[in-house]
Amino acid sequence: PAQCANTGGPLTNQQLECFMATSNLTAQILRELLNYDPLTGVFTRRIRTSHNARVGDVAGSAHRMGYWCISVLGRPFLAHRLAWLYVHGEWPSKHLDHLNGNRTDNRIENLRQVSVAENAENTRRPHRDNKSGYLGVCKKRGKWLAVIQIKGKYTRIGLFDTPEMAHEAYLAEKRKHHKACTI
Repeated sequence: PAQCANTGGPLTNQQLECFMATSNLTAQILRELLNYDPLTGVFTRRIRTSHNARVGDVAGSAHRMGYWCISVLGRPFLAHRLAWLYVHGEWPSKHLDHLNGNRTDNRIENLRQVSVAENAENTRRPHRDNKSGYLGVCKKRGKWLAVIQIKGKYTRIGLFDTPEMAHEAYLAEKRKHHKACTI
């Protein structure tokens, strides 16, 4: 799996939460060390910080959880949080959501501050253990069950003959009840 620089291995969920926190890193220091292109969402090095990090190089690497991670002053950060700091001059006060669901697309127009619940509402892919391959769909007694979570409670949408039909029903309910959803 991909690693962030200076972590000694892949980041854990606990480490990711830590990197979401604010730090002593300011927008001014960040801008002295890195360039950020808001149209592409890519950071490049302004100064050489090691024998591996040269001026003009793309900063960071993909993390196994799908986010882009960048080491700044020896500490790893999630690139989307750095993009917010770089553009707005302050750390985000909430979670940042990638509108299009692509965790490596750090264009500022693709980022928005949301609550934890709103961030979950914009989920676009099924969990790894989902055997149907469709978000909101599981197999139940030879049929396909569509289920949605609304305000912390699971609601059955119905049983369908195909996973595609169940998924379409799920998406219709998702668009109706999940206001932060961009699907």
